[in-house]
Order: sequence, then structure tokens, then C-alpha cells
Amino acid sequence: MHSNLPTLLTWARVVAIPLLVAVFFLPLPHAVQNLIATVLFTGAAITDWLDGWLARRWGQTSAFGAFLDPVADKLIVCVALVMLVDLGRVDAIVAAIIVGRELTISALREWMAQMGARASVAVHSIGKLKTVAQLVAIPLLLFDGRLFGVLHTRPIGTWLVWIAAVLTVWSMLYYLRQAWPVLRDGANHARGRASREP
Repeated sequence: MHSNLPTLLTWARVVAIPLLVAVFFLPLPHAVQNLIATVLFTGAAITDWLDGWLARRWGQTSAFGAFLDPVADKLIVCVALVMLVDLGRVDAIVAAIIVGRELTISALREWMAQMGARASVAVHSIGKLKTVAQLVAIPLLLFDGRLFGVLHTRPIGTWLVWIAAVLTVWSMLYYLRQAWPVLRDGANHARGRASREP
């Protein structure tokens, strides 16, 4: 296991996950809980960009880092959404759509990697837009107050998380369409091999 700075930043995101949950069980005013959770999630989102940038710039990419980075990203987003559902700030259907998509695409990429066709489901601009919408919506919903005493963050966060859910479905359909020829050929190959077995 490599212990360079990019990997340590990724581990920091993993550590932030239980802290994000625990803060809502601390005997603190709701506004303080919201602020701490917002800072934790925003810091994690910043390290998501920073660790990748540093790894490429310093030539410190590794197989372990490539595995851990998307796992940390998906975990903190999914956990934050579950907490927001529990707090009544996100509809369960929205969280189910986003979490279900993450599981589906992760499994699809794993399958495509085994088939030697991972490039078929490389990150697309729709997926990037979905990620941006999520990473803006979630801290707004975690904060759940008036930003600078003027702008209430929940309505904006709610709109953005619904936009993220729509983009989630759109991007999932795009990736499935891109992968379908490989999946179909793989299924046909498996059936053909089964029919030849005695």
C-alpha cells in the first residue's frame, strides 16, 4: 500500500464519512451540526479534486489509489444522502436513484474491466455534470440555513439534487448503451460455450 500525500488525502475522505454521521448525534445546536457537516463534506469534495491533481502532477498514481479514490467518493456521497433522507431534507426516491446508479455503474465498470473494455464506460460529460450538481446540492442541503443571512440553501439544494437525479438516470442510460455491445457479445459467448460443454 502506498502512503503518499494523494493517497493520504483519499484516506482522509474515508475518515470523514463516520465523522459526518456522528456529528448529527452530538449534543450540539442544529445550526452547529449543520455547519460542521457542511465543512466536512466540502473539505472531502476539495480533496477529491486535489488528490487526483497531485497524483498526476507528482507521478504518484497507483493501482490502490485508483481503487480507493472512487470508493471514497461514492461512499461519502451515499452516506450524506442517507443522512439527508433521515433529516427529511431529501426525498427517499432521489437518494435511491442516485445510490442505485452508483452501484450499477460501479458493477458495470468492474465487468467491463474484466472484459478488457473499460474505455467503453469512461467518464462522460453527463457524468461530470451529475457529479457537479451533487457536490453543490449536498453541502447546501447539509447547511440548511440562510447563507450570508440572505439566501436559504434548502430550496436551491433541493432543485439541484433533483437535477442530479435526472442527470444520474441519463448518464446511466448512456453508459449502459455504450457497454451494451460488449455485454451482448459476452452473454452470447457464454451461451455458446455452455452449449458446447458435454
